Amino acid sequence: MASLLEKLQQYTASAALPMHMPGHKRNLRAFPWLSALGGALDITEISGFDNLNAPEGCFLELEKRVAALWGAKTSICLVGGSTAGILAAVSAALEPGGALLISRASHKSVYHAAELNRAELHYLLPAMDLQLQIPVSVSPDQVDTALSLHPQVKLVVITSPTYEGILSDIRGIAAVCHAHGALLLVDEAHGAHLGFGRFPESAATLDADLVVQSLHKTLPALTQTAVLHICSTRLDPAVVRRYAAMYQSSSPSYLLSASIDGCVQYLEQEGTAAAERWFAALEDVSRRLQHLKQLQISENLPGVYAKDPSKLLISTAACALDGMELAEMLRCRFSIEVEMACPQFVLAMTGMGDDTASLSRLADALETIDALDFGKPPASVLSDTCLPESVLSLQEAVKASRIPVPLQEAAGRISAEYVWAYPPGIPLLAPGERIDAQLLQTVLTRTGLHSTYNGLPAHIFCIGKY
Repeated sequence: MASLLEKLQQYTASAALPMHMPGHKRNLRAFPWLSALGGALDITEISGFDNLNAPEGCFLELEKRVAALWGAKTSICLVGGSTAGILAAVSAALEPGGALLISRASHKSVYHAAELNRAELHYLLPAMDLQLQIPVSVSPDQVDTALSLHPQVKLVVITSPTYEGILSDIRGIAAVCHAHGALLLVDEAHGAHLGFGRFPESAATLDADLVVQSLHKTLPALTQTAVLHICSTRLDPAVVRRYAAMYQSSSPSYLLSASIDGCVQYLEQEGTAAAERWFAALEDVSRRLQHLKQLQISENLPGVYAKDPSKLLISTAACALDGMELAEMLRCRFSIEVEMACPQFVLAMTGMGDDTASLSRLADALETIDALDFGKPPASVLSDTCLPESVLSLQEAVKASRIPVPLQEAAGRISAEYVWAYPPGIPLLAPGERIDAQLLQTVLTRTGLHSTYNGLPAHIFCIGKY
């Protein structure tokens, strides 16, 4: 069977006159910038091509191949990223106003889904690794305790792997959820490669009900491509598909769709071998980085059920260099751009497109930097996190009147907005929560905010009547 890319190429080479969208009409002589962007292959839903939101032909076959590849019962291809999948999954699995239990370390899309569905929100608070200041695994016991306290919860959302590669015991959590009559949605946006080669298993084969994956984060696919897996019979796939269509464009991109098709075809033919090459290269670089004296590769963290080895956490805790400075050195001296930097570490995110050469280049740079003398780290006070006091529900807070309040005067007020640590898009503060002095200092430290901006007081929006 011809791939979607081949079908698009054949159509483009034909004499067909496009009296339909898009407006560039594949006239690349007039609009040359579109040529480099694949404009010649950019079409709309026409005869001979399927509709991603109502698949009956090639897209339906693609979704069957996706489901077979990851072991799901049904899979839905997405061109709106994992965000569209999260919104659709929560809407399909939760009645409006229903009770939702989520990890506090969930991505912003989960909070937006809670808002859209007017959910009664309850939190799981993962323990923190105090040195790196990142959330570690959620345990089945935590979920069991929370569901016993809130038996009305019908949906649980867990992020695994996290942005930093921390995995939770999904099989154990799924068993707990089902024993309490709740569904389990796993945000596996950063784990589409799981289950290939020697990488840990995907949640799609660990009894979760719904799993969302971003193909583009670690696999050979264009940005914004994702899949939503339905992995149990507890949900009607037609209902999930209806919401997926609602949260995506009614004109889904054929370029992005062809990217999904190409990625799936590659995984079908080369996935195991490619994953093994990638895994072996990661083992090599990990062995090299174990010998660093000042920088440290963080792998065996306390409180972690398992870790995805594709995420390289390079800690600066043992020296006076901080993560932002390390990222700047890697960028300016070695032309290496890391995924994220914070005071405690840098995150180097690898993917299936990495090979021994690219990972060796990173290791060479880190070894060169590690040979410099940065001195002893400054004394620091490590503290765990706790949930802010919730005064209003999300729905009440986002609809309430709001006023800007200078940061230095915000302690004690009720936030009317989110304060995100981005990346990865996890809220330090959500609407309706009280801003205390310690939380404000944490926000300022972790987000890099200052009490002034361009010489003027920085503000946060707070609820007007509080």
